[in-house]
Amino acid sequence: MSKTVNKIILLGNVGRDPELASTNGGTLVAKLSLATSERFKDKQGEWQERTEWHNLVAYARSAEILRDYVRKGSKLFVEGRLTTRSWDDKETGKKIYRTEIVVGDISLLSSCDGNGKGGDGENRQASRNKAANHEPEEYGDLGITDQDVPF
Repeated sequence: MSKTVNKIILLGNVGRDPELASTNGGTLVAKLSLATSERFKDKQGEWQERTEWHNLVAYARSAEILRDYVRKGSKLFVEGRLTTRSWDDKETGKKIYRTEIVVGDISLLSSCDGNGKGGDGENRQASRNKAANHEPEEYGDLGITDQDVPF
């Protein structure tokens, strides 16, 4: 088998406060959205901006950091891996797909003080969290299903 790479690097702004849940095994899970934007000139030479929204999911220590220090509008640098999960919709019976970035490394470029307010310059320094040893390889490793995560 040949070597492959699945690495995502994003720098953007958080679109909503992290949503928190726990797996049956007690592992904390945080989900949030991150917006990235690109500027480009259209055919008429006018500047346009396009925003892309990314779904992020973090486990264990990364989820704790997101819970404690990240709010809507925070600027984050995230490294992770792309994953797509699927399930059958209970109402329609159709298969639903969701693509997410599983967070592996976070740099907080802005933060809050725990009360949802911006921190001072000292708190704004980039802090890093290596979560590679804490994140599951797949949802199946935790034995969780979509019913375990209520969002």
